Amino acid sequence: MCGRYVLYGPDARLIEAFDTREVPSLPPRYNVAPTADILVVLRGASGDRIARTMRWGLVPSWAKDPAIGAKMNNARAETVDTKPAFRSAFKSRRCLIPANGYYEWQAPADPKARKQPWYISPTDAPFFAFAGLMERWGPREDPLYTASIVTTDANPLMEPIHDRMPVILAPEAWSGWLDPATPMPELMPLLRPAPAEGMRAWPVSRDVSDARNEGPQLIEAT
Repeated sequence: MCGRYVLYGPDARLIEAFDTREVPSLPPRYNVAPTADILVVLRGASGDRIARTMRWGLVPSWAKDPAIGAKMNNARAETVDTKPAFRSAFKSRRCLIPANGYYEWQAPADPKARKQPWYISPTDAPFFAFAGLMERWGPREDPLYTASIVTTDANPLMEPIHDRMPVILAPEAWSGWLDPATPMPELMPLLRPAPAEGMRAWPVSRDVSDARNEGPQLIEAT
């Protein structure tokens, strides 16, 4: 799963890395939690890439209440093409969710002990690009835009920490993922664990477990 992540930019590097003309101005954030406004990159009508903000937690267009989004921050790769909440977005409304890194919690051998948070970051690039899905909910004149992160099985680096991880797309896969015309049989092979060689992980303070805590000290090794 992916329940917290980090995005501190800076904006200039985001623009360069994701080939967008500009990005919405957001403060550096070291503890992004579900229901927060997040940065997403999508394909514009002319084929160019556009960066904008959406709420983290996908609200299906048919939902009666947007509160359902609080439970929809992740979409499992194994069922993303069949689960009613996600299958329409997977078919034609896909996006990238940039991150400098993300957190995962390791369950201890002693069930009475507290879980240990870890920070995971890329080794050879400034950002991860999570595979994302997006939806529009509500009246056309005042819609709510939301997004979810697709998750998959853990790779060898993550297996000792957690059995799930975000789908992290390589740059060569971005255009196909963003293009709504890409056939689904070409999309499913992208939903695999990223190579462990492109990632590193270290334990961090349990302060990150409280979503109210913020700051670069949260990603420092303990």
